[in-house]
Amino acid sequence: MRYPVAIHKDENSDYGVTVPDLPGCFSAGATMDEAIEMASEAIECHLEGLLLDGEPIPERHPLEEHKANPQYAQAIWALAYVDLARLGSRAERVNITLPARVLTLVDTYAKTHHETRSGFLARAALDVMKRDPQPR
Repeated sequence: MRYPVAIHKDENSDYGVTVPDLPGCFSAGATMDEAIEMASEAIECHLEGLLLDGEPIPERHPLEEHKANPQYAQAIWALAYVDLARLGSRAERVNITLPARVLTLVDTYAKTHHETRSGFLARAALDVMKRDPQPR
């Protein structure tokens, strides 16, 4: 599925990316190509988090609808591709034990980044495994 992404660039900064169909889903990249690639990864992680939480995947709106939104008047538009078949389709409840301090930090981080606890933990785990895919 291709998701419309709004790209913006401030002076002396990377390209920032917002995914209007997925509130709270943001990304960035040093180049336009990297920004779109990172947006695809952010969308995939965001959708995986929604699925893990048992939430529905929000409806994708046409690019023209987003372009008409004054909030994105200065945006450069692109389409970021995500293979929905790669996403897990069934959430599984697990019981984990964390130190209270760590759980508080996780919850605070997730809340300030408009994520759920489960979505954040899933994304964090996937990010770590992506950086270091080999078991030790």
